[in-house]
Amino acid sequence: MSMTASATPPNVGRSKEKDPLRKVVVAAAAGNALEWFDFSSYAFFAAYISANFFMQGDAGSGMIATFLVFAVGFIARPLGAIVLGSYGDTHGRKATLMLTVSLMAVGTFIIGFAPPIWAIGIGAPILLTIGRLFQGFSAGGEIGGATSYLVEKAPPERRAGLTGWLQGSMGIANAMSALLGVIITASFPESEIVEWAWRIPFVVGLLIVPVAIYIRKQLDETEEFLQMKEEIGSAKQSPIRDLLRSYPKHLVVAALMAILWQVSVYALVIYSTVYYASGAAGLGFTSNEAFWASLAGNLVMIFACVYAGRLADRFGTRRTLRWSIWTLIAVPVPALALLHAVPEMPMLIAVHIVLCVAVSGFAGIIPSALARVFPPEVRSTGTSFSYNIAAIFFAGFTPALMTWAIGFTPLATGIYVALAGLVALATMPVFLRMIASRESVD
Repeated sequence: MSMTASATPPNVGRSKEKDPLRKVVVAAAAGNALEWFDFSSYAFFAAYISANFFMQGDAGSGMIATFLVFAVGFIARPLGAIVLGSYGDTHGRKATLMLTVSLMAVGTFIIGFAPPIWAIGIGAPILLTIGRLFQGFSAGGEIGGATSYLVEKAPPERRAGLTGWLQGSMGIANAMSALLGVIITASFPESEIVEWAWRIPFVVGLLIVPVAIYIRKQLDETEEFLQMKEEIGSAKQSPIRDLLRSYPKHLVVAALMAILWQVSVYALVIYSTVYYASGAAGLGFTSNEAFWASLAGNLVMIFACVYAGRLADRFGTRRTLRWSIWTLIAVPVPALALLHAVPEMPMLIAVHIVLCVAVSGFAGIIPSALARVFPPEVRSTGTSFSYNIAAIFFAGFTPALMTWAIGFTPLATGIYVALAGLVALATMPVFLRMIASRESVD
């Protein structure tokens, strides 16, 4: 089905009067920001979570256990992608956006208020795992629902730029987590952070939930979804069955492209605060300094993601996607090597900003491109499922893998991203042909 359905003048006129694009972007990005805020808060405060939920044989083992629980949440994401993605393709994009943010709140509450291991023993890491499973299940449907909504609401000539706000909201969320990290590590002694202050970001996350729900409740359904439902009528619809039967190659190719998306974000952005302060990395920065660098990088990332999307709208997906992939292949290893050669605070901030810009170039473009691979009747399911299949192995386990790998080489994160970039570069021609088979792609 053509993407131009949502651009029909009468429909767009009514949609814009009742549901301006600014409100659409804010609503779609709000829940995505909450998802990233919870995920980044877990990763940024991993050392303190480890001290509360795992017996401390040594710091390294506790950190790996903490990140393995982080990874467990990603195992639930494909199930969330199937259930919530199918829900979005049958009941509407808006309904999914409301459901995902509510489920995310449950997981955040469990993590934020779970008693520590010295209070309830083995029940503590079990509760932590349950909280991550709720978060993972919710996140499994969030990206497909939010991306599908924005792609279908946006005019074709602004599609990538507006969808870039999804990853821009990631920068907002990470910056909020980093800012809280700066405030908490500067305001409380280490003993109080370990005891209770690490929970503050999760309480803040819960306070965001009612705002996100209220904003999303005001939305209209997309014209393209309503038209698709009118054409299908009362016929029984099974998006996951239709996806696996009719679009298996699209699913595989989209998942291969999503690997770089996952690896670059989790290795260079989410894991960064742990990496910079890790003794194994040999940089010698404090947690507070690492949080300051993360804050600076993510503030830049907010605008870099949106700008990357606008460049794709102007110069075409083909050209900008190629540039962004080559940047992620070429930049991270030399940037990290420079930081290790000059491990000083100004260099840390400069390098992290460069890495965040490099990630933004790809992350700002790929959401809209991924959604455009799939037709409307399986778009939410296809986008969610392909993204989250890649997430199991190449996002969830990245922090634990990097914690282990930097023991062999401090440049492990950059090397890992470069390898993922080569996979994306090899997959890109087929990926673009699949989009071009349904619409024009520059």
